[in-house]
Amino acid sequence: MNELQEYFASELPRINAQLAEETGRLEGLVQEVAQFVLLAPGKRLRPLLVLLTARALGYLGDNAYPLACALEILHAATLLHDDILDGADTRRGKASAHKTFGTQEAILAGDALLALANRIGAAYGDARLSYHLAEGIMETAVGEIREIGAMRRPSADRGLYLDIITGKTACLIRTSCRLGALLAKAPDESCAAAAEFGLCTGVAFQLVDDALDYETPSGDIGKPVGGDILEGKVTWPLILFLETLGAAEREDLIAALTRRSLTREQAAALVVRVRQAGYAARTREFAAEYVARAKKALAAFPASPETDRLLQAADFILTRTK
Repeated sequence: MNELQEYFASELPRINAQLAEETGRLEGLVQEVAQFVLLAPGKRLRPLLVLLTARALGYLGDNAYPLACALEILHAATLLHDDILDGADTRRGKASAHKTFGTQEAILAGDALLALANRIGAAYGDARLSYHLAEGIMETAVGEIREIGAMRRPSADRGLYLDIITGKTACLIRTSCRLGALLAKAPDESCAAAAEFGLCTGVAFQLVDDALDYETPSGDIGKPVGGDILEGKVTWPLILFLETLGAAEREDLIAALTRRSLTREQAAALVVRVRQAGYAARTREFAAEYVARAKKALAAFPASPETDRLLQAADFILTRTK
C-alpha cells in the first residue's frame, strides 16, 4: 500500500496544477465557486484511475492529465448539484458552495464544470472519448434521479439500491477507467476489462461510504450522525436491518423515513442499533465481493507497476475509514 501512497503523492501536484489551470479559464464568480470545490483537499480517485489505467495498458504520452482532470471536474459538478438537492450545509467539514456563494451561483458553476469537462474531452479529437464522457454524465444524473424517487418512497429494495449507487457513483468511476483504456488505444478486451474493474470498484467504494455513515463519528466524515436517515436514504446497512424487523416495526420505520419525522436523537439511536447488529461490517463484506470481481477483471491487463497500483487501489477502498 505504501507504493500506492507514493504514486498518489507524486501525481497529486500535477493533478492539482492541471485543475487550477483548467478552472482558471472560467469567468469571474463561476471560477471562484468552481475552484472552491475543486481545489479543496480530496481523494482524486477518478483522475488517478485514468492515469493508472492508461499507463497499465501501455500509454506512454504526457497528455493524460487534462482528460484525468475532466473526470474530477465532472465529479465536482455533481457534488455542487447534490449538495443543493440534499440541502447539505457542509461538504468535507466546511460550508458547502451553495451556502457560501448562493444557490444560483452554485448551480451555474456546476453547469459550467459539466461543459468544461466535455470541452476537455472533445479537444482530444476522439469521438469515443467524447461519447463515454457524455454517457458518464447521463448515467450519473439518472442515478441521482432514481435516488430522489427512492427518498420519496423509501423501501428495503436491494435491487433499487444497487441501481442507484451504480448510477450515481460507480458509472463515473467506470468512465474513468474506460477513458484511460481508450486513451491508450487498448484492444476491446482490455477496454471491457477496464470498464468492469471501474464499475466493481465504484460499487465497492459507495458500499464502504454507506458503511462509514454507520461507523464513523460525524467530525471524521463531515456529515452529521444519522444524516442519511434524516434525508430518507435507505442504504445497504439499513436495508439489512429493515429485513430483520417484524412487519409492523418495519412499516412504522419506513413511514417515519417517508415523512422524515425522525429527530436527530432518534436517527442517532438507529445508527447505533444498526452498527451494534453488525450491518455496517456486513456491508464492508459485501463490498469485498465487488473488490474481488474488480481484481479478477485485471487479469486481462499486462503485468506492470501500474497494474499493481490498481490492485492496491481496490484493496484500499475496503480499508477506508473516512
